[in-house]
Amino acid sequence: MQQLKRELGVFGAIMMGLGSIVGTGIFVSVGISAGVAGASVLIAIALAAMVATFNGLNSAQLAANHPVSGGTYEYGYRYLNPRLGFIAGWSFLLAKSASAATAALGFSGYLLDLLNVDGNNTIVIVALVAVVMMTVIVLLGIRRSNTANTIIVSVTLITLGIFVVSGVPSINTDNFAGIIPTGTGGWRALLEATALMFVAYTGYGRIATLGEEVREPRITIPRAMVATLTVTMLLYISVAIVGVGTIGANGLGDAVSTTAAPLEVAAQQFTPAIAPLIAIGAVTAMLGVLLNLLLGLSRVLLAMGRRADMPPAVATLNQSQTTPTVAVVVIGVLIAGLVLIGDVRTTWSFSAFSVLIYYSLTNLSALQLTAEERLFPRWIGFAGLGACLFLAFWVEPIIWIVGAVIISSGLVWQVIANQLFEPSAK
Repeated sequence: MQQLKRELGVFGAIMMGLGSIVGTGIFVSVGISAGVAGASVLIAIALAAMVATFNGLNSAQLAANHPVSGGTYEYGYRYLNPRLGFIAGWSFLLAKSASAATAALGFSGYLLDLLNVDGNNTIVIVALVAVVMMTVIVLLGIRRSNTANTIIVSVTLITLGIFVVSGVPSINTDNFAGIIPTGTGGWRALLEATALMFVAYTGYGRIATLGEEVREPRITIPRAMVATLTVTMLLYISVAIVGVGTIGANGLGDAVSTTAAPLEVAAQQFTPAIAPLIAIGAVTAMLGVLLNLLLGLSRVLLAMGRRADMPPAVATLNQSQTTPTVAVVVIGVLIAGLVLIGDVRTTWSFSAFSVLIYYSLTNLSALQLTAEERLFPRWIGFAGLGACLFLAFWVEPIIWIVGAVIISSGLVWQVIANQLFEPSAK
């Protein structure tokens, strides 16, 4: 079986993780969660970070012991059973392909707004150009993809740092009133916001998904996971404090319904001159998300091709064994097709459902590790599994029904695919 080359070190893995996380989560979902929970969003961010840490550590020790492409899809096969492994891969492909198309359209919208261009007729065209551009970069291999990602992430982090530093002097502590929830409604809102914010952290899984391309995975992956989550938590909390402190939680929440850039709205209130800079940060962030989703999705498709859950052709590597060329092209075409609809939207609730199912299986897999394989105490696996299942109860019931239908259709496809194709993975 062909194997991808290991070319990512700790820094590269951290930047890939940040590129996957610092996007829609920081520029949009903080505003959505603030609208749900008010000033309690600050607590929700901290709670979500704790849940993400449990999941991240479990992902890290699984990837360290089983460093191949595919993430939880592969862990499910190895430590659970083929059905659960497939459910993880299928859910990831469907949910994240739509997310990638949304990121492309988001990039297009932000860019056209920044350039004061009417996007009604051009938003899809610009989004398609972005998909093609990022697909070409990913086809060039993980090393060039990592270089492009590092540049993108650096610009995004610099703009967010300027946002925080510029906004601190304008913070009004009265806006933090009600940070501690009261009554049943307040606590329910806090838990819903926690589930929403958990989704905003989950890009760290890209480090595990790219496990086959990481040098010294048993050392590199845990370090990269912990560093990525630490930086992200500090960044989210800092941005949320400034956002809530300057225009209030209601202001952030209202901004989501009127514009896709609540942070830009906040910046206009305290330092109008940096508002365009925040828009630039949003543009680069969306590109980073698109790039990293292309990487992650193509690696999951590669793993599914190896096991005959998808046509074996998608498991083909280029001559230098740095890129699953066919898988990248297929994912690029799929995302482009979704972009052509022009109105690709997966609700944040559906994303939360898919992610919580995915990471429940991650944690369940981690609980099957032997004492020699474990890098962290076993209770972390139970904590991560319990937290994911608990938060899943705060997703609307209709989302469970839609998710069940999608998973069932996937299992039917798996039966058909396994009859048609011969697996190459052992």
